[in-house]
Amino acid sequence: MKNPIENLNKIFDSRIRLGIMSALMVNTDVNFNELKELLGITDGNLASHLKTLEESAFVKVQKGFIGRKTNTTYSITKGGEKAFKQHLEALEKMIGSVK
Repeated sequence: MKNPIENLNKIFDSRIRLGIMSALMVNTDVNFNELKELLGITDGNLASHLKTLEESAFVKVQKGFIGRKTNTTYSITKGGEKAFKQHLEALEKMIGSVK
């Protein structure tokens, strides 16, 4: 039997990235300030984690304007959704194997 830890995705090791992905799984899209408030982190910290998720093609970015103010929203990609579900399943199997 394969070790369940092998199915965990290293990208999701960070609690912040777990939080971002969790928020995007239940919302069609979330803007930068909403994510920042939800997670209680700084702009720079959030931006760096979002960049990692974007570079992994798990999150897509839409930049636009509301009036004259920039508005950046994030949504999960199909690949991101699949990878995150696999990660959660691996966590559940790992927890189940400890019982």
